[in-house]
Amino acid sequence: MPVVVVESPAKAKTINKYLGSDYTVLASYGHVRDLPPKDGSVDPEHDFDMKWEVGYDSRKHVKAIADALKDDQTLILATDPDREGEAISWHLEEALRKRKAIKKDTKVSRVVFNAITKSAVTEAMKNPRDVDGDLVEAYLARRALDYLVGFNLSPVLWRKLPGAKSAGRVQSVCLRLIVEREMEIEAFKPREYWSVKALLATPRGQEFEARLTILAGKKLDKYDIENGTQAELAVQAIHSRDLSVLSVEAKPTSRNPAPPFMTSTLQQEASRKFGMGARQTMSAAQRLYEAGYITYMRTDGIDMAPEAVMAARDAIKDRFGENYVPKSPRMYKNKAKNAQEAHECIRPTDMTRDAKAIKTTDADQRKLYDLIWKRTLACQMEGARMERTTVDIGSADGQVGLRATGQVVLFDGFLKIYEEGRDDQVVDDDDKRLPQISQGDKADKRSVTPEQHFTQPPPRYTEATLVKKMEELGIGRPSTYASIVTTIQDREYVRKDKNRLIPEDKGRIVTIFLLNFFRKYVGYEFTADLEDELDTVSAGNLDYKEVLSRFWRDFSAAIAETSELRITEVLDVLDDALAPTLYPPREDGSDPRVCPLCGEGSLHLKTSRTGGFVGCSRYPECRYTRPIGGDANDAGDRILGEDDGEEISLRSGRFGPYVQRGEATEENKKPPRASLPKGWNPDDMDLEKALTLLSLPREIGPHPDDGEMIEAGIGRYGPYVKHGRLYANLKEVDDVFTIGMNRAVEELAKKAASRGQGRATAKPLKELGDHPESGGPVNVMDGRYGPYVKWDKINATLPKGTEPQDVTMDMAVQLIAEKAAKKGKGRKTTARKKATAKK
Repeated sequence: MPVVVVESPAKAKTINKYLGSDYTVLASYGHVRDLPPKDGSVDPEHDFDMKWEVGYDSRKHVKAIADALKDDQTLILATDPDREGEAISWHLEEALRKRKAIKKDTKVSRVVFNAITKSAVTEAMKNPRDVDGDLVEAYLARRALDYLVGFNLSPVLWRKLPGAKSAGRVQSVCLRLIVEREMEIEAFKPREYWSVKALLATPRGQEFEARLTILAGKKLDKYDIENGTQAELAVQAIHSRDLSVLSVEAKPTSRNPAPPFMTSTLQQEASRKFGMGARQTMSAAQRLYEAGYITYMRTDGIDMAPEAVMAARDAIKDRFGENYVPKSPRMYKNKAKNAQEAHECIRPTDMTRDAKAIKTTDADQRKLYDLIWKRTLACQMEGARMERTTVDIGSADGQVGLRATGQVVLFDGFLKIYEEGRDDQVVDDDDKRLPQISQGDKADKRSVTPEQHFTQPPPRYTEATLVKKMEELGIGRPSTYASIVTTIQDREYVRKDKNRLIPEDKGRIVTIFLLNFFRKYVGYEFTADLEDELDTVSAGNLDYKEVLSRFWRDFSAAIAETSELRITEVLDVLDDALAPTLYPPREDGSDPRVCPLCGEGSLHLKTSRTGGFVGCSRYPECRYTRPIGGDANDAGDRILGEDDGEEISLRSGRFGPYVQRGEATEENKKPPRASLPKGWNPDDMDLEKALTLLSLPREIGPHPDDGEMIEAGIGRYGPYVKHGRLYANLKEVDDVFTIGMNRAVEELAKKAASRGQGRATAKPLKELGDHPESGGPVNVMDGRYGPYVKWDKINATLPKGTEPQDVTMDMAVQLIAEKAAKKGKGRKTTARKKATAKK
């Protein structure tokens, strides 16, 4: 039987179903070979010779394919239809020839299909070809470049910037985008401006809103009303004049649908609509492709096969009627620069199959398929027709003019199924609907309102807007977007917060270093030009070794030059480059480089394994530090006071702020310290709070079962109670300081029960119902120290002599209120008596 090789077992399973028992379908499990991560894997001295190695996990898969070829001397390479897929086929063929599994009479062919459907697979089998040498050479050039940059530049970073992990040909340029955007935001100075809106009414009493557009006979620009005083004068100018409708203009407008998805637009829309990251999107799309639901998901193409266009038109007609089908099919032209990337768009393989009809329980796959199906049908639907109305209102003297706009959808067209998302939502005045207004009507003033605005800094990138920017600049390719965005987060150069990408100090330092010493290689234009050269190689119009030779000549010289620099020289250059950010002018006019803590030392950029920071030159006498992105006026590390003759200080560390008792010495290398819990503000820290933290873990009392001490503390995973080796998480940090014995035993019992050990959670002795004021069950429980009332997190012990069955809701509510009042009085602490703080 002919041996067919694909990348994944899921794809193998689907294809096997279509080809039947006449073929043996096996998976390579991705790339079978790679460059070993050691010196000499790419040898510039010997014509860029590349030494490949079969991965440890791949050996068994290569052996399985080799064993299958003993029975049949026909090998069909059916990997993905792009540069990466071509490379995997080439690697497989080379690895099998090295094993002598491919003999002289072995027939080797390559087949490609854009969708895993029966028709696409069987048609591909009728049209075999050889492995495309040009695509393979483009892959070899890309892989060699990435190796040469990463393997030569990363060690320079390790030596010059402790804590820096790696640099990459495209990764570092992507990081530069994020860092430069953050610096733009920090340098941004908001500008104040005002607008004026009026609520007007028609003679029939119907209200509508208009904005001031003409003042003192002059058309207003955005920033013309600069402050509140000018805004009030504008309000008075409107109030002091009678207004009437000068003109009403209704214009028909239309909107056409967005083109079908390619890789970058799919990632952008999945991020906008679902908050899905690039890797998450591509993972779900990969599984949909392998199951045969969509076409290949790595593409720069927006072209759609003619039969798919007709199928989409038929599906639209069946679902929505003939009115929604345009007279002629919509045609979209590919943006790809060469045929290598010019695959078909990402679309469903069956236009009649909506998200409800696909056999998957995975939420990401279902959401993504629904998005692809709707976008594909929408792109072949009739456009939306609207009527846009503009109403100009003004005073008889022409001194004041206002404008109201509105829009009415006459025919929804493609909007019936899909509307493209926006990266930054903007309120559109045109979306409002206006009442019936006629020229000459008097406009009655109901209210006139001035509104203050400030210009906003450019927004931080999301994964979607970053991919869009990379695409605009021509950096990277569809197959690399997801991995690049993921890598800079894995390297801890960037963190994601509320879907926005924020550079860490480590990422800033790396970027500034590269901009100062390797500016050319993190240049947007240089990187884009190199991508174009690689595309030219894949089109067969350029020798890949010529590209490598030209790149290496200049790059190796830059590496050699930088290797001679000492760390102090590098830091001096970076300190000067970052000076405007690190040392902005102070309000009092004093030297911004003078240490704000001791007033004697000077501030300078320093590095650590966690990145860069600003520190005082008098260290260790002065321990002032602050993050690169920190407030220059922040007092930084500080002494909170003294306890038992030891200084209690607040400090900044790798994992955030913490408090420490005393100093590290030869005898005491690890002085007591405690991290600030989540939600605690370093600015609010004082000696009492610090001692409370340093006193943890807090002893609650001996466990009733075995007498072993129960403790409450704050650990790596948050607040907890502990008994022996059993830990139970607490929801709130404050619980650590207030939790009593009954609730601690209960939380530990719950944890033990969830693990299938120990006693299950106790059953109530009496259920009283829901709390009359706040809701939630109120129960009487049997505790180790007697019965108690339980509501939410409050456990109130019953007074002596009170029987559980005699407890009423009123009695329980009173006990709960008393206990809550005691809890709110403050935290008890076992800290030693505090001494007077140093002045």
